[in-house]
Amino acid sequence: MSPISPRWDHQVCDDRAAAALAAALGLAQPVARLLCQRGLGDPELAARFLKPSLDQLHDPMALADMRTAVDRIMAAVTRKERIAIHGDYDVDGITSTVILRRALELLGADVVHFIPERLRDGYGLQPAAIDRLHAEGVALAISVDCGIRGADAARRARELGVDLIITDHHEPDSELPPALAVINPKRHDCTYPDKYLAGVGVALKLVQALCRQAGRDSWLPGFVKIAAIGTLADVVPLVGENRVIAKIGLDLLSRGPHKIGLRSLLDVSGLSGKTIDSYHISFMVAPRVNAAGRMSTPDIAMRLLMASDEAMGDQTRALAEQLDGENVRRQQEEAEILAAARKIVQTDPDVGARSVLVVAGDGWHRGVIGIVASKLVDAFHRPAIVLSIDGEIAHGSCRSIPHFDLLAALERCADLLVRFGGHKQAAGLILDTARIKDLRGAINVVADETLGPEDLMPRLRIDGVLTFRGITGGVASGVASLAPFGAGNPRPVFVARRVEIVDGPRKLKERHLKMALKQEGRIFRAVAWRAAERFDYLAQHKAALDVAFSLEQNQYNGESYVELTLADLKGSEP
Repeated sequence: MSPISPRWDHQVCDDRAAAALAAALGLAQPVARLLCQRGLGDPELAARFLKPSLDQLHDPMALADMRTAVDRIMAAVTRKERIAIHGDYDVDGITSTVILRRALELLGADVVHFIPERLRDGYGLQPAAIDRLHAEGVALAISVDCGIRGADAARRARELGVDLIITDHHEPDSELPPALAVINPKRHDCTYPDKYLAGVGVALKLVQALCRQAGRDSWLPGFVKIAAIGTLADVVPLVGENRVIAKIGLDLLSRGPHKIGLRSLLDVSGLSGKTIDSYHISFMVAPRVNAAGRMSTPDIAMRLLMASDEAMGDQTRALAEQLDGENVRRQQEEAEILAAARKIVQTDPDVGARSVLVVAGDGWHRGVIGIVASKLVDAFHRPAIVLSIDGEIAHGSCRSIPHFDLLAALERCADLLVRFGGHKQAAGLILDTARIKDLRGAINVVADETLGPEDLMPRLRIDGVLTFRGITGGVASGVASLAPFGAGNPRPVFVARRVEIVDGPRKLKERHLKMALKQEGRIFRAVAWRAAERFDYLAQHKAALDVAFSLEQNQYNGESYVELTLADLKGSEP
């Protein structure tokens, strides 16, 4: 539940179109309405959305430079040239490296990988990495989830005679790096229909093309389930190919079987034998994989996910437990830095009174400042830049709100920055410590030109009114069929008016609230996560509340039941 009470934005819908879709596909009316609100009123489009399949993936050769890349890789495989995959240290980059390396190994390639370490090597494709790979005898380097702004590295590769293929999904500069091939759906000259793949999605397209070239299409599902982890972790829109990857990947992750490394990761995450959904990936699996690159070395996660020999049971368990320990350490660091950052926002008017929050601290762990920036956005509903000061240099992670293009704002402040890159909603930067105050002023000039008071108010998307009598098994299962939920396909939120609390509220672990709600003679259990501070308000208004909620299907002792997860609540007006 949002710490700031949001404005409820009720979504409109063409009820006649929803009724026609419900009749065409045999759907419950609320489910058809949800599909129409998501632009899926056409029965064929809706049916494809509800039942994604791998044959819905586009032809990978439609990506610019894909043919050049595939031909060069296959030639390197045939000639036994050494190939290196250059990845990135987050979940997207690690899973990208895993699937491409495994595919090349299956094709018989001489392949190695290199993932930079955050504190030692910095972010992205650097000339120093090309030097290192060249010294190791690499003839062909392939970047995954990075490189689109690596012009210096591409020039160095050309000088050394190393062929470079870049695969990435970040926003390109006006000019592409001078590489042999640049595969990125966001290229301005690329006509590929799906522009919002994660880095691992772009890597999967290369793997798909290689499998097809080798006549090994049957290999693809095994790569999809790893790609689903990176796709869900990278918070890309879960529509189009991303939905196909995520939905099918989650099903494969739930069903198994898995290589021993992935099995150990799921086990330490408490997910063995469970039906795995997007929540499990985002909050249980991904944080553990990410913890390797944040707190230690991404090599831990790579070694774990690449492990396939059943004799490595003890080793993979040790690696998984190491990831678990690094994640605990990450949580502790994050809590300390978040507390310090919030104190700055709340006590320093030069920071807290601005549209963009720019906070800095000496020695803040660079591995967690991105998470802290996200939590500041959640808490204050303003864009946030969190800077870790290391002597004369500061490294920053930036997160934004929907109405503020962060990358465009940083481009207008480029003269203050040593380096920057990313997306509209998330970015990273490096600047001289002496220029932090200048950056705070400059980026707020941009924000004040583009953001109004309405933009800084949190909003809760309300998909429609749903009475408790309207919550049937068909509606609940129909809503569940729209999963996985995330960016581009938000979890549906409904409103029920004049609801009574008939049991509770009761505090759960001093942070959450549990209760039983009644409307029109029907009672449902409900949970409000991170809402303990609303206890007194609920006790005061328990006779009549308007509640915004999502539906959760749970199981207990083999029985299924529907529980409500509360997104917000307000006292009912007379």
